[in-house]
Amino acid sequence: MNKETQFITPPGKVYRLLWTLIWALLCRWLPRSMGSNWKRFILNLFGAKIEKGAIVYSGAKIYCPYNLIMKRGACLDMGVNCYNVSTIILEEDAVVSQGTFLCTASHDYTDPRHPLIGSPITLCKRSWVAAQAFIGVGVTVGEGAVVGARTAVFKNVEPWTVIGGNPAKYIKNRVLQFSTGSSSI
Repeated sequence: MNKETQFITPPGKVYRLLWTLIWALLCRWLPRSMGSNWKRFILNLFGAKIEKGAIVYSGAKIYCPYNLIMKRGACLDMGVNCYNVSTIILEEDAVVSQGTFLCTASHDYTDPRHPLIGSPITLCKRSWVAAQAFIGVGVTVGEGAVVGARTAVFKNVEPWTVIGGNPAKYIKNRVLQFSTGSSSI
């Protein structure tokens, strides 16, 4: 765990029940491309800090809205599971693709009582977590970094790198190639 790990008290059962029902009844059934403003409103009503221009698809599962911060242009796609017992921060234009698991909590296996412990996850500006990846407790994905599909990440990811595998390994640096503006149509 890369950030200071702390003991955690999960949200109350009544809050979780109310949140689960509201999301299911008012948001989850919406088509993929509809209701961004409405979903932002509902999430913010439950304590999230979702900026205008951020997108949460209806099929995303958010454990604790008050521990979710999304900046402009950030996106949680279909099937993303945010187990955000601790805070998850998506900075500007950070994208999390389908089926990814963001996990901010675990158990202290050195304590016979196995108390819940956790640490925040941060996805920095312009980072991309590809489909079905796992991002573990306390991980920071650096600015512009790419986490390949089905990658398991347990340590911080350096800015502007591409990683992949289980466990995650460095593949190469990410270099953006800008279009010259010519068209081949």
